[in-house]
Amino acid sequence: MPTFAELGLPEKVQAVLRDVGYETPSAVQAATIPPLLEGRDVVGVAQTGTGKTAAFALPILSRLDLTQKAPQALVLAPTRELALQVCEAFEKYAARLKGVKVLPVYGGQGYGVQLSALRRGVHVVVGTPGRIMDHLDKGTLDLTQLRFLVLDEADEMLKMGFAEDVETILADTPSDKNVALFSATMPAQIRRLSKKYLNDPVEITVKGKTSTAANITQRYLTVSYPQKVDALTRILEVENFEGMIVFVRTKNETETLAEKLRAPGVWTRSVSAGSDSIVM
Repeated sequence: MPTFAELGLPEKVQAVLRDVGYETPSAVQAATIPPLLEGRDVVGVAQTGTGKTAAFALPILSRLDLTQKAPQALVLAPTRELALQVCEAFEKYAARLKGVKVLPVYGGQGYGVQLSALRRGVHVVVGTPGRIMDHLDKGTLDLTQLRFLVLDEADEMLKMGFAEDVETILADTPSDKNVALFSATMPAQIRRLSKKYLNDPVEITVKGKTSTAANITQRYLTVSYPQKVDALTRILEVENFEGMIVFVRTKNETETLAEKLRAPGVWTRSVSAGSDSIVM
């Protein structure tokens, strides 16, 4: 594995990496950083946790023109949480680059803060497709001088219904921009997007390592849907435990399961948010 210095990153960026304790690049960073520094488009198949944020953030920061006020880099993320996470990473890696301005743009936040920052000038915009489209429709976001565009977790964006917005944004940005597309999977729709909007991209595939802590025992039981509650009840009867978390697919099923478990006398409390639900 090469060192960060051997990847061609400027000294100020390398200094930040030493500050935060990065010693050697991950596989996705080693494969992605050199072509992005050279201006090549990249398609990366990589899971969360492989270091892909640094893989695209470091080359972008290395090539920014800090004298330019209009946004030079746009990162599209499927959720507000990921957009904020990516924004924080950019700010961390830019710690020794004076004057770099990064702006998160997402729904649920007032337009005032975003509009004020855009008027003052930002170098990197990290946002969700819906809010980026809102700014483009209002004429408050200027992407005419965009040099870098990143699609982070592209498969999730398409699953969430952002396909049309993503294509509109890609089509309305300069044709000579540098594009990096990262996705955990490569379905036909992502492949088509890559062929249409990326120029002879370097393709990178990195498999994340999956491991379990030594003190965790994993077991599974295959049952039909009508037998699930009976099976879970039986497990609760025979296992010794102080507390348990049960992950459930939908909000409605959380309430249903919690109610059924109350019948045998098992104390439960349901917690649900959107489609992520837990029975405790």
